[in-house]
Amino acid sequence: MTRLQFTKMEGTGNDFVVINATRQQFALDTAQIRRMADRHTGIGFDQLLVIEPPRTAGTDFYYRIFNGDGIEVGQCGNGARCFVRYIHDKALSNKNRLRVETVSGVIEPCLEKDGNITVDMGQPHFDPAEIPMLTLQRQHSYKITIEGAQAEIGAVSMGNPHAVQVVSDVESAPVMTQGPLIEQHRLFPERVNAGYMQIVDRHMIRLRVWERGAGETLACGTGACAAVAIGIYWGLLDSPVCVHTRGGHLHIAWQGEGKNILMSGPARTVFEGEIDI
Repeated sequence: MTRLQFTKMEGTGNDFVVINATRQQFALDTAQIRRMADRHTGIGFDQLLVIEPPRTAGTDFYYRIFNGDGIEVGQCGNGARCFVRYIHDKALSNKNRLRVETVSGVIEPCLEKDGNITVDMGQPHFDPAEIPMLTLQRQHSYKITIEGAQAEIGAVSMGNPHAVQVVSDVESAPVMTQGPLIEQHRLFPERVNAGYMQIVDRHMIRLRVWERGAGETLACGTGACAAVAIGIYWGLLDSPVCVHTRGGHLHIAWQGEGKNILMSGPARTVFEGEIDI
């Protein structure tokens, strides 16, 4: 049996368990992560974040992300903000701007003077092969069939795949029923996050996201970036955009294709503890 130290954190309601693997060994398998994620018999979290020593010259840390189903994924915007808050709270670095390597590439989150954290999320990718999506040609939007009904989506990768659709009222959107069906749609070989975006005005949206491997969460950082990218790509939004989620507000800025998306928002520690594995 191994005793593992952890920190519970949240960013706009998206909750995480953070493990510092620079000072203790991390060797959990999929089943163990699932048990930890269980909100009744474990700790409970949307994602598990693991901090490791750098693997590449010029980076400060290596950062791994596991969904509640135990599957490792490439990106998590809210998690990146919690990562930075953890690094500073634990005095693992005194840099305000970090270079952090993930399986999807290097990100550069920054702790701002007002306490919020800005994350350079990289460029959104619309080409099907990069999402990935099983269609030959990039399209402005895609029509998919869900239980005999058609839905129009925008598809984009933010280091993880997203399918975004516009709805008239996000509160009545079929997130809990349609979301899991879109997640498992045959067009997405690595599954997909399903976003539901209500446009309030050209600088504000309301958003709910069904996350692959986690279900609906109170906020999704990459989902917010994906929704704004699709909204601007479709000509419905102008940067910057305030994204209202059930867990709080995120601010997203994007100047169009070929440019990186910047996401700003809060992050905080909830509690710390130990668990026997």
